[in-house]
Amino acid sequence: MKIDFTHHQAAHCENGVVSNLMKYNGFDISEPMVFGIGSGLLFCYIPFLKVNHAPAVTYRVMPGQIFKKFTTSVGVKIKKEKFKNPKAAQERLDENLKKNNPVGLQVGVFNLTYFPDEYRFHFNAHNLVVYGKEDGTYLISDPVMQTVSTLTEKELEKVRFAKGPFAPNGHLYYPIAFPESFDLALAIKKGIRDTCKTMLAPIPIVGVRGMRYLAKLIRKWPLKKGVKVANHYLGQVVRMQEEIGTGGGGFRYIFAAFLQEASEVLSNPKLMDLSKEMTEIGDMWRDFALEASRIYKNRSSKPDAYNQVADQLVVLANLEEAFFKELKKAI
Repeated sequence: MKIDFTHHQAAHCENGVVSNLMKYNGFDISEPMVFGIGSGLLFCYIPFLKVNHAPAVTYRVMPGQIFKKFTTSVGVKIKKEKFKNPKAAQERLDENLKKNNPVGLQVGVFNLTYFPDEYRFHFNAHNLVVYGKEDGTYLISDPVMQTVSTLTEKELEKVRFAKGPFAPNGHLYYPIAFPESFDLALAIKKGIRDTCKTMLAPIPIVGVRGMRYLAKLIRKWPLKKGVKVANHYLGQVVRMQEEIGTGGGGFRYIFAAFLQEASEVLSNPKLMDLSKEMTEIGDMWRDFALEASRIYKNRSSKPDAYNQVADQLVVLANLEEAFFKELKKAI
């Protein structure tokens, strides 16, 4: 059984899955529009959550929230399920495929056999679409891959029931009902307001305040934790930014593309200007990641290097604070 499903590559898995499922069901919604309406942009330093033995840093909302916020805003009803029994999880997936219903799955990355070895690490919040099954092999549309892939029954079971933080527990999801029409303008405004509210939140570890808090910690890590641990922690910041999260630069670029589309839908030229500004901020996040990577790879020749990357992060916090205040006014 093979569903007539068109694979579209995306910059990030959850946005791509939502966009691809919407397109399959007849709604041409782009990845940036999913991300913006779903209020996907975030910064949060999470000291109490360890990933790869270092505090977590996220540049996006929690896994599943983009899908939830987007579908709620546009009026799409979804079905979500988790399972304790792998056999029951497989049966439910096969039932949907027999009904020509492609299904989104949350999986672990480490055992995805079609991923290059350097991208296979312990991260359990990856998303993909299963659109068919032939001779015991599942047909996979993974949005971050250029082409479609396959996994055997055993391989798919392994990634669906990966252990550790954000364990997927066989999580599957798919839309079950759609409105006759979307109020896209209203959904866009809500997505922007929610993103501004989060990024400007008066919470020490969230948004621009979280960025400033992390900058203070970066200055202290070498003396308080030792160079080896400090390098590992800094490497984690970059890894979750540029590999796991697509975030520091990548998510800013996606949000900029969303503002560009939103500018046209709302006939608001100010959003186009802000789109360009966010692209520049994304470039600066990439510069931050480059300088940080030179430190933990022992390639930085700059004295007081940790303070310098902390300074870069403070500048980014200041720019984003001004940006989101301006964005809030613009709508």
